[in-house]
Amino acid sequence: MVKLVLLSGGSGKRLWPMSNDVRSKQFLRILPRPNGEGLESMLQRVWRQIGQAGLAANDVFVCASKPQVEVIHAQIGEIDVIEEPARRDTFAAIALSTLYLVDEQGMDPDEPVVVCPVDHFVDDHYFQEIQNLGPILLREGAEMALMGVWPTEPTSKFGYIVPEAPADGDCFRVKRFVEKPERAVAEELIRQGALWNCGVFCFQPRTIVRILRDRGLPSTYAEARRGFDQFPKRSFDYEVVEKLSSIVAHPYRGTWSDLGTWSSLAEQMESEAVGRAILSQCEDTHVVNELGLPVVALGLKRAIVVATPDGILAADKDMAAGLKDVVAPLDNRPMYEERRWGRYRVIDYQLLDDETEVLTKCVELLPGRNLSYHRHKWREEIWTIIEGEGEIVVDDRWQKVAAGDIVRAPQGVWHAIRTETGMQFIEVQRGRGLVEEDIERKYLTWEELAAVLPGIPR
Repeated sequence: MVKLVLLSGGSGKRLWPMSNDVRSKQFLRILPRPNGEGLESMLQRVWRQIGQAGLAANDVFVCASKPQVEVIHAQIGEIDVIEEPARRDTFAAIALSTLYLVDEQGMDPDEPVVVCPVDHFVDDHYFQEIQNLGPILLREGAEMALMGVWPTEPTSKFGYIVPEAPADGDCFRVKRFVEKPERAVAEELIRQGALWNCGVFCFQPRTIVRILRDRGLPSTYAEARRGFDQFPKRSFDYEVVEKLSSIVAHPYRGTWSDLGTWSSLAEQMESEAVGRAILSQCEDTHVVNELGLPVVALGLKRAIVVATPDGILAADKDMAAGLKDVVAPLDNRPMYEERRWGRYRVIDYQLLDDETEVLTKCVELLPGRNLSYHRHKWREEIWTIIEGEGEIVVDDRWQKVAAGDIVRAPQGVWHAIRTETGMQFIEVQRGRGLVEEDIERKYLTWEELAAVLPGIPR
């Protein structure tokens, strides 16, 4: 059984205002689930497809930056996450993941591992094809096996894998790579049997370890974590793949898209509207609304309208491809986040005349979850329970809470909250320097807290 590493990319603004530094495109719950069972994210779709393809959960790993770990666990459960110390492109991420598998998981250095992006929209059989890469790599005696997509059009959006000769069987030997060519060049490459490069790599870990040692880079997992900044901040293709002499490629025929623009993402939406929205006399127009207020679109053609706590976008679908550059100057804190305990949405922010900051959030705590026992140095918090019931501990004192109750946690005082059935509350933060880093945690789980504080029911 092949080991699979899913690369969870960094932040991005191509799908602003839904995507940001924490909420990358793979976490956006906007795709229809099978049989009309609601919406799912690209991460959840990929995880479901992996299970259907017969890959065991303990053979699948996700490599991600620290800010993404919480939302990954919230969406697909307690999977093994290889945490990047910093964002340094795919070469560093794949090197770290390979060393983790060998040193921490005891993987045989001769056993093939497959690495692929987590944010591609593909057919279910894509992950069946991925499992063929290991046997192909060993059979062909190659240093690297790639999976490429049969092109559906000559485009300059993607790189191309060019064969030495047309595929004979299930793979071909790779002659060279061409990065995002002009249309006329792309047409000629397709005639030669070239494939789109979709960023799927299969190799034996010993190949990567050898390259790291030859280049004087960290070659154990412990060294890689301590010296992560020693890895060049460049792609795996550039640092490794293009420098190898023996590479094969396996063709994949089927749906493939990175859904990197609002136009491509809208094509996969089951409905023209997500959230509270009315569309009248519109053509090829989609609305995504995460706010409580209604959004009305009247007489729009080929447009995308997106309303979230982070901002509002109204754009022509074709022009939305250049959105990243337009919103580049924006550097606001994320106004919506998913965590393993639930989610929150920022409702309001004010800076008072005396320099006091006031931030108001709506927090949803999932059944059986809790916020850690923690305190803040620079702010107080006031919780107003609006739905559900649960229990709180403030300054070592326990009590039950329900809708209508108000709880105050003064600056520097330990506090925690838990619900068995689910809960929503309004959190008002008041202080100076309202940042997520202003938190000191004492106990992460309710069981830890109940074990040391008398009077808390277990």
